Amino acid sequence: MSSPNASINLDLPERRSFDYAPPATPLDILHKDDDLLIVNKPSGLLSVPGRDFPDCLEARLRAEYPETLLVHRLDMATSGVMVFARNKPAQRHLGLQFERRHTTKSYIARVAGEVTGESGRITLPLIADWPNRPRQMVSFEHGKPSVTDWEVLTREDDATRLALHPITGRSHQLRVHCWAMGHPILGDRIYAMGEVFEAASRLQLHAHTLGLRHPTGGERISFTANCPF
Repeated sequence: MSSPNASINLDLPERRSFDYAPPATPLDILHKDDDLLIVNKPSGLLSVPGRDFPDCLEARLRAEYPETLLVHRLDMATSGVMVFARNKPAQRHLGLQFERRHTTKSYIARVAGEVTGESGRITLPLIADWPNRPRQMVSFEHGKPSVTDWEVLTREDDATRLALHPITGRSHQLRVHCWAMGHPILGDRIYAMGEVFEAASRLQLHAHTLGLRHPTGGERISFTANCPF
């Protein structure tokens, strides 16, 4: 894609309110053993409790598996693969893998418009937009480095399906990087304008695969959750 850095000064929507109405779907456990719980998180469910919203994936897991320990998070609107630990040593092992970027992650997104080219890399520094949290923004002066690789999967009339591979793990990284490219993710309540927001009933972003090393023995393993859109 040509010069994504030149496309960062785009309009953003006014802050949209929402009612938290998480789906009442049963837990979708992709894998479990003595160390791990691999779960397919539905869109619309918080990963961890919010200030006024105790219902979340972590709480639902602990109701069935009281030993559940958090390792990482997905945005409420994002669906897909999450890993939880079942003991402290596994939590530490997994946490270090995320911190040291030893995990591999692949997302699927449907974005607005026709993306030029077949693949590329976005390198835009991100920082919290404090007056408008949880919104993040690009700041070359104060932002932390963030890197996303992308490739085109399929093209539609008014949208493009991308595979996104985050190298770093900043908050809202994929959503802001797509917006800054000039191709916001369809259904994005925070970053998409008008018809782009209304084009989908949910954020079209899904954590498709997660690769990591097993905390016991170090075997390289990978998990996939089928994309629901």
